[in-house]
Amino acid sequence: MSETRSSKTEAVRRLGVRYPIVQGPFGGGLSSTRLAATVSNLGGLGSYGAYSLTPDEIFQVAKELRSLTSNPFALNLWVSDHDPGGLELSPEEFDRVYALFEPYYRELGVEKPERPQRYAQKFEEQVEALLEARPPVFSFVFGVPSAPLLAECRRRGIVTIGAATSIAEAQALDGAGVDLIVATGFEAGGHRPSFLARAEDSLMGTLALTPLVADRVKAPVIAAGGIGDGRGIRAVLTLGAQAAQLGTAFLACEESGASPEHRAALFSDQSQRTALTRAFSGRLARGLRNRWSDEMGPRVPELPPFPILGWFASKLKPAALAAGRTDLVSLWSGQIAPNLRHRTAPALMESLVRELEQP
Repeated sequence: MSETRSSKTEAVRRLGVRYPIVQGPFGGGLSSTRLAATVSNLGGLGSYGAYSLTPDEIFQVAKELRSLTSNPFALNLWVSDHDPGGLELSPEEFDRVYALFEPYYRELGVEKPERPQRYAQKFEEQVEALLEARPPVFSFVFGVPSAPLLAECRRRGIVTIGAATSIAEAQALDGAGVDLIVATGFEAGGHRPSFLARAEDSLMGTLALTPLVADRVKAPVIAAGGIGDGRGIRAVLTLGAQAAQLGTAFLACEESGASPEHRAALFSDQSQRTALTRAFSGRLARGLRNRWSDEMGPRVPELPPFPILGWFASKLKPAALAAGRTDLVSLWSGQIAPNLRHRTAPALMESLVRELEQP
């Protein structure tokens, strides 16, 4: 692939990549070292969502990525790892919550889980492992890391990328000295990474958010949300972004960690029906509508906060995947999914670069 006319941006220079293309990070086992390394080897920035990994697993993923690519890649973490009330449940509360999930557990033949010591990994422990692993790029969502942490990233030569869903969040990241800022519109699949206001009150579209942010921050802007081809990348570059982040288009590729059924759904008519819901994790996220979102969405006020809700839902996933079921698991997807065309990362990257070259 030759360099495009759009390849000479400050974001491209800071990231050390050839093209203004960032693969969005996926949590919940949807990321893969194969996908991230493929994107990096082809001149984009491959990313791996490490939110659910233990510190040891983070170190191993970084080691594996280095064995697969000599180019820059990103590891992604969540700065805010729980919502109020999301650290623990009393035995009585645990039983109350389980009763809400019990019909689905029974349907899939899943036993009642034991009450855990913790419901998710701790950011402070994960980021220590990340610093030790020293990835070329550290991307993060749901907040701004502390000043000492950002200073340590700079000392170690780790480029930082933060995500914003509003002008205020972008300015907070910029003021903290974050190297690049992702302006993520509500069209994007997966979680809305809002941290200064409720996600429901931070639903600005990519085409509005990108120039608003680009005009107000010093850091280069990466646009995300509703971008699935070269046309979308060219559009956001025109609006002031210096790179584009694509999530759903890469998630649909066979190199991702998505199940065959999930990928098939992204290429089906079901992709025309996405919804923003807290029903899967307790935080607002966009995915394909299915039985779970339809039945549990209206019951969100009864459900526990993040990450406890996600922990209960995750216990259903292995049984559902083993049965080829997609009705009771999250199927993250952005609104651009009906336009997906490519099923492998090399084919997608080749198309993106070619379309960027078009006049």
